Parts: sequence; C-alpha cells; structure tokens
Amino acid sequence: MSDYSNLEQVLNELDELVEHSKLNYELQILDDFINKMPGEQEAGPSTSHQPVQKAPPSTSHQPVRWLKRDSEGNVVYDRPRSSRNQTATYSRKTGAHTRMLDSSVEITNYCPPDTVETFLEELNHSQGDDLDDQETAPAPPRASSDWSTRKSLLSERWEKERPCLVNTMVAQQNATTPICQQCGSSPAAVRCRDCRPQPFFCADCDVSIHRNHVFHNRDATIAGFFQPLPPTTCVVERALSQCVCIVPLEMPEKICSCSPGSLSINTGKVVAVVTMNGRYDLSMPEMKCEACKATWSAGVDDLVRNDYWPATLHFSTVYATDVFCSYEELKMAAPGLSCQAFLRMLDQRTVRFGRTGKITADSFRKSFLEWEAVRFEVDKICREEHFVCPACTPDMLAVSVDGNRKHYRFKNAARSEEQALFDGIFIAKDDEVERFVDYIHSTTNHVSGRGVCGGEWSAARETSTRSSSKIDEEGLELAVCRHGVFLGALNMFRGEIYAYPLYLQNKLANKPISFFAMDVTCKYWPYLNKVAKSCPELQHLLSMKPFLSVFHAKAHDFKCEVKWSGAYQQGAGLTLGEELEQCNAFLSRIAVTTKHMSKAGRTDMLTLMAMRWNQQKFNNLATSLACRYQKATKRLESQLQDLESMRIQLAVTQVEVEGWVTDIKEWAEATTSKNNADLDAVTSRMEVLVASIKRRSQRLYKDTDGSKGRARIRRKIREDKAILSSVVEKYNSMVPDTERIIFDSILSDETVWPWQLSHGDAVDLKTKRKAFDVVMAIRRLEEEKKIVLSEMAKHWKSLSTRADTLKEMSCQLSSEALESELWALNEEGIKGFLSLTLRKKQEVTRMMKHARDCYSQVLTGTSMDFQNDWDGYDSDSELSDN
Repeated sequence: MSDYSNLEQVLNELDELVEHSKLNYELQILDDFINKMPGEQEAGPSTSHQPVQKAPPSTSHQPVRWLKRDSEGNVVYDRPRSSRNQTATYSRKTGAHTRMLDSSVEITNYCPPDTVETFLEELNHSQGDDLDDQETAPAPPRASSDWSTRKSLLSERWEKERPCLVNTMVAQQNATTPICQQCGSSPAAVRCRDCRPQPFFCADCDVSIHRNHVFHNRDATIAGFFQPLPPTTCVVERALSQCVCIVPLEMPEKICSCSPGSLSINTGKVVAVVTMNGRYDLSMPEMKCEACKATWSAGVDDLVRNDYWPATLHFSTVYATDVFCSYEELKMAAPGLSCQAFLRMLDQRTVRFGRTGKITADSFRKSFLEWEAVRFEVDKICREEHFVCPACTPDMLAVSVDGNRKHYRFKNAARSEEQALFDGIFIAKDDEVERFVDYIHSTTNHVSGRGVCGGEWSAARETSTRSSSKIDEEGLELAVCRHGVFLGALNMFRGEIYAYPLYLQNKLANKPISFFAMDVTCKYWPYLNKVAKSCPELQHLLSMKPFLSVFHAKAHDFKCEVKWSGAYQQGAGLTLGEELEQCNAFLSRIAVTTKHMSKAGRTDMLTLMAMRWNQQKFNNLATSLACRYQKATKRLESQLQDLESMRIQLAVTQVEVEGWVTDIKEWAEATTSKNNADLDAVTSRMEVLVASIKRRSQRLYKDTDGSKGRARIRRKIREDKAILSSVVEKYNSMVPDTERIIFDSILSDETVWPWQLSHGDAVDLKTKRKAFDVVMAIRRLEEEKKIVLSEMAKHWKSLSTRADTLKEMSCQLSSEALESELWALNEEGIKGFLSLTLRKKQEVTRMMKHARDCYSQVLTGTSMDFQNDWDGYDSDSELSDN
C-alpha cells in the first residue's frame, strides 16, 4: 500500500470520529468509568476528583488519542498550557486549518513521511511506553566531544554491525555459478578480481579477454569454491587446463619488408616477471616472418621501454619498475625494512593468487641498485645536484659535523670485492681519507693514542676497543647544513678522531662558510689552530667561527657557554648546531640492515637514502623557510614583551639592561688572576660536574632502551657525584663560612652559586644572566629573520636559475644545436631527453609557484598553518626555545 492510500485511510477514519462526536463522548465516559473502578476498590471513596489514567494507544488509529475530562466535561491536561503544542486539524472539504477547542478529539500536527520504510519506522518508534508522556520524538544524540567516549561509541557500533559483516564475508565466498557478464549466455567459470564491476566470465570470454591481461588475478568457480588461477591456467570444458601466456610487451609492426600477414607471434623462453603482486612465470614473445624467415626477440632495450628492468643482461628474471619504486618508498617510510622482508611479502602475494616460485634476494638487490645508478646518471645529464642545499648557495651560514657510531659494519658480512656504484658520491673514498689523516699526523708529529688527535672520552679515543673487535667500519662522520641537508660523509676506522671532521671541513671549504658546529668545538678548535700552524694550506679553515651546539653547551659552565654556544654567537640566528642529530634520527634506522651488508652494498644504500632524504628536503624547503620566518616573528614579539615585563618588574631602563649584557660578556671573557686561579678552577669544575649529572639523569631513559645501558649511565652518575663531593669539600676549605655550599642543595633544579650573588654590586649575577639571555634571544631572533629572508632569496634564485637552465637545454635540443654524440645519446635518446627537460621544467615551475605563495603570505604578515604541508622528516619544523 502506498503512502498516500495510508494517509487517506487515516483521514477518513478521523472524519468519521469527528462526525460521531457524541458516540465518542459516551465511549469516553465509559472508558473513564472502567479505569476508575480499580482505583476506587484499592483506595476507597474519595471526594476529590483524581485525574483519569490514559488508555493504551490504539494500534489501528495511531494519530487519535483520547482526552481526559473531569465530572463537568472539561478537558484535563497532563502538562501546563505553556508547554503544550497548539493543535489544529485540516479540513479536506474547505482546505483550511480549523481549531478543535471543544471537540472530544485532538489531532496533532502531522507530516507525511518520505518513504514507506520511514513511516513504518515512525510507527514502530511510537509504540513505546513513553508515548503519552512525550509527544515529540527526542533529538538524535550529538557526537561527544570526549575522545574516549567517541572511541567507545565507535567500538559499540562496530560490535553491533559485526554479525552482519561476518554474514556478508561468508556469503561472499558463495561460488554458485552465475551467467557470464560478458556474453550473457554461458555459465560463468572464472571470476577476475581486477575486472570490476563485471568480474564473472565464461571459459571462452575468459580466454579472449585475459589473453592480453596476464597480470589480472583470477579465480575458478568450477569446483564449488573460488580457486586462485595462475595466468598459465584456464578452464576448458569445466576442467582446468594449461595454456601459454606471453609477457605484455610493445612489439614492432614489421621486422622485414614482407607483408604484415606473413608475421607470426610465437612463445620464446620462459622468464619470471616480478610485480607488486608477486612472481609470474610467463614466456617472452618472438616474431617470425614465414616468408623470409626473419625473426625478432625482445632485448634489454625493449624491456626498459616497457617499464621492466632485467635482473641480468641475459635475463631470466624481469622486474616491473613499480616494484623498485615501492621498495624505495617503503625504505624511506621504514628505513629499517630489509630487502628479505620485502621479498617475503611478495612471495606471500604469489602464493595467495595461486602461483608458485620464489624471488631471489641477491638478484633483486643488484637490479635495484643498477636501476638507481642509471637514474642517477640521468639526473647528472639534467645537471641536478643531490648534495647541494639551494638555500645555502652560494654561501653557507653553518655546517654541523658529528659522528654516528651506529653505522658500523661486521667484517664477516658479505665479503664481496665488487666496487660500489656510488663510491665517492656521498661517502668519501677510504683511501683518500686515509692519505689525508696520515698527512696530518705526519705533519703534526702525532703519536697514536697520546697526541691531541682524540680525547678523554671513549667515542673519540683513537685506540678504540672496537678496532680490535669483529667490525670493519666503526661508523660514519657526517656533515649537514642548517636545513638538515646531507653534504658529505666518511667512514670511521679509528674512533671519532679530530682528523675526520677536519677532512670534511676542508672538503666543504670550497664555498664561504660562516660557522663550523660540533659537539666538542671547544676541544676541536685548539686542535685546528695547532694543525694550521703546521699546515699553512689549512689556514683558511680558521676563517670559520667555532660554534658549539646548543644542547652540548648546556653541559659546560656558563663562561664556556657564553664563549662557544651558538645561542650567544653574533650572526648565528637560531642555528641550533643539532641539525645533524635530527638527520641521524632517520639515518640511524637504516643501520639495522647495513651492518650486515657488503662494503659496496652499504655504501650504495646509505648514499641512496641520503639522496632521497635531501630530495624531500628540497621539495619542502619553501614551506620550511616560511615556517621558520613565521615562528621567528611570533617568538620575537613574545621575547620583546618578556623584556618589557622584566624592565618594569626590576624598574630599570634599557641602558641599564645593555650594561648588564656588557658585564656578563666581560665576566665570561675575563682571564683568571693568579690569586683566584685555583678558586676559579674549582668553581668551573663544579659547574661542569653538576651540569653533567643533571643531563645524564634527564636522559637516562631517552638515550638507552636496555638495562645495561642504564646501568652504565648510573655508574657514571655515581662516579661524578663522588668527584663532585670532593670538589665541594675543596671549595668549602677555600672560601669563608658564609659562602660554603651544601652538597645536597646544588643538585636541585634552581641552583644559585655563591659566586653568582652580588658582592658590592646592586644586582647579582643571576639577575644579570636572566636579562642577558632575554637580550641575546631577541638579537638572535632579529638575525634569524634576516637570515631566513636571505635564504628565501637564495632559494628563489636557485629555482629561477634551474628553470632557465632547463629552458636553455630544451631550446638547444629543439633547435638541434647539440650533436647526437653529446652525453652518448642517439637521436631517439635526444628526443626523450627533450621531453624529460620539459617535465622537469614544469616541476620547477610548480615549486616556484608554491614558494611564491608561501613567501608572499608570511612576508605580508598573513598567518599560515603549515601542519598539513609537513613531512615526517623535516627537521626545520622544530625550533629550539633555548
């Protein structure tokens, strides 16, 4: 029955009730009398008039409800008049709304439902026990703002729907034979998972369709269930039969001067084709002319043109290049992923779709690296620089150098003598580094284990215990710019000796560099001065300013921090000096697999990951610089407010604050007098020990993930506390009783040293230092804005130059100004290179548009939200508050 007929029936019944109001009145009196009898029997006679209970709603006349009346015939309402809905009825005869004030029947407002199902749902809902107490349906519940509540509701909905999903999943396995969805006449015998939305084929349609779609995943239905089929299996007369499938390749239209009708396509040798769905055993196509007997077979060039890559030059295994791209993307997302784990996933997909065969890991790894090497050569032809930061060209503000000892490699791992494909591209050649180190040691009369090359800590000892263990390379010495772009690296074999960062510093000194950052700059710079005296050709390295990273500066006394820390270096901006640590957060995860690789494989994989890291940095450089500028602007405003609040609180002028800054600098640079030399040495030693203990305590559970590592740190803390105790006793014996220090109080969060308190001056050293830090932060932020603005200009200039270079190259090629012998490309290669330059030019144009939008918005003061544009490896997204 339609919605309209139901409504007509209800309205007819309402009309009859209205016309027979007298009968309704008598029925109401009778109903009141019946409902009243049980109450009188239980409660006894009463003189007061009690409201009469409502009768149960009628299921046949749902829109009608009986009204309660008193003994005088007046209507009795359950709710006050102010909360009642005004009711009206619609007269079908007059087409007007009329008020039913004195009638014994009240009709509520009614809106016809959209569908029958909606009306039935409304009826079912209205049959609840609270129908008389609540005339309107409650509003649907709003989503809770509490996360745990939303998750709980979501879990409840899934749990409620799970039985239906289980039924659907089981019903999906029903292999009842339908009719072929292609011809529409024969019963289906095959289901194809890739031919949606019409997946069912009969045997003949399956062969005709999938002869050219051999990579589709098919299932047979003839056995009463879905049975996965390899491409070399088909259904013939309700039985499985073997067939021959060839690799889909683009073949020439003719191979000789004979007519095309004389050509025949035959099957050649069987090869294993590996795609993201696993391994396929297919046959290579061969063409033969029946007239002149000319033949054609696919070669390596034909495979590459069709997006395949051979395992060897006499290929028996072929890889789809999509597999290589996917493996590279997975390595960037999960650097610890091994090649074997990736291939095991492909093997499982092979079995899942009814095929057999394994994929060789060595063959895959070699082919992947050869593919990457060819891509690198193509980039060289396009004049792309993988290890040059566009925002640091032509001059560079800061270079950060540090060692990463997680990148060691076992000596017995894959002893192969093959040469690395990327040798010397990112990681310097070992023989060149060795010659440089030997030259430095011979010039400075270095004695192994006793000279200035090395240090007192285990990582920098030249005679490291790892040298006599079962490892070959002990790690990597890396160099990055302040934007986290890898610039170079070398293998360490003697610990983190100073000659290694000296090699990288000398190698990168071909462009102007303002600052050279290290975690031990305060020890490295005296070594550099000594080497420069013996090696005049290294004198130019002293033009760089020493830069101690912000984090390591906190481990020194305040005098050393003021002298060496980048937070107090004029012109450094917000350069942290810790950019390399952020890069190592990515690169160190690759060490899980590279320590078991061969020497060449390790070099190639690390170089490849460094190039892809830099490429991500280049793509997000505009967003990164814009975010830096925006954050620096906001933080500068905040620091200026803090300075103003401090001045008001201390009731000082700007001139007085500048005087405090000068006092702190003079105090830090002041030389120690002979009378106070011993006392100053003790106080300096005390500050260093306290800072070291606090730093180790804070990072006890951050730097190590095992009990052995934490035990070493706790042992070192105990040793430092024992030394500190003796130093405190020595200090107390050298100062008056009023300046004595209690050992238990100096390890608290707020340590105030006696020598930082005022002695004759109106303001103590602690207050001056607080003002000094705020003023230095303001100066660094002002410098940062200027630096970032300069880097924006460099980046824009780099993109413009890149676009002009590609345009020039494409114009020269289109005008045939370059001969075909250039870059060893033939005529077809030159045409492909023209298309490649046009595509790269379009990419550069897109990057320029994005950079222009970002820079123009932040420079005009428009606030931007960069969270959606951020990549997971962008170190510029975090700026230190120190």
